[in-house]
Amino acid sequence: MEKFIKKLQEYKGIEVFNPWADYNALCDIGPEAPAIRAANLLRYLTLRKNAKYLFIAEGLGYQGGHFSGMAMTSERILLGYHPKVSPEVVLGAWNYQRTSNPNSPLLNKKQQAEGFNEPTATVMWEQLAQQGLSPFQSILWNIFPFHPYKDAGILTNRTPSKPELDIGVTYAKQLLELVPGMEVIAIGQKAAGTLAKYKISCRAVPHPSMGGANKFKAAIQLIFNDEKIPMD
Repeated sequence: MEKFIKKLQEYKGIEVFNPWADYNALCDIGPEAPAIRAANLLRYLTLRKNAKYLFIAEGLGYQGGHFSGMAMTSERILLGYHPKVSPEVVLGAWNYQRTSNPNSPLLNKKQQAEGFNEPTATVMWEQLAQQGLSPFQSILWNIFPFHPYKDAGILTNRTPSKPELDIGVTYAKQLLELVPGMEVIAIGQKAAGTLAKYKISCRAVPHPSMGGANKFKAAIQLIFNDEKIPMD
């Protein structure tokens, strides 16, 4: 797991934030922020070394993994401010710390007080709980595991490019080798298409963003009922 994280830390991209290696003086709480996020990810994966499911979306978001260090997991969950998802389901008994800067002028008052919150993270964690899964049975990931952002600034999200998706597949393959035997569930068409391109067997569900939460929830339910999933 440590070698895997070191490989992630080596990646550098244009308009890409690497949460386990990069430090942003305006948005991060301090130079220690990348190390905190790397420790979070190591703890997260170690707790899930026998996971049964690998959920793979597209790219890391600024409201989620950018500051938590874990895909589809918001800082607000880790800090205990989420009304429905407790931090213990993510990392168990752990030294939970924020990495966003509460004094940054780029954060609104809620974000300054409680950290960032990502809608996709809320839907994902709530749905896992509704299926009765142990929180350590599933790993949440992204085809492009880093945070791609727009010209407008680092607190934006952009869709990963095709070359970035191709690069990201190598990390997904490494993760499947680290935790063998996981069933792969692609979240969204880009993730599903990229996995299919590289002949990684998976089932696919719609992405919960852009008003698709209900379709996502229904598709997840079908997976655990072992039925065919409509993607449109």
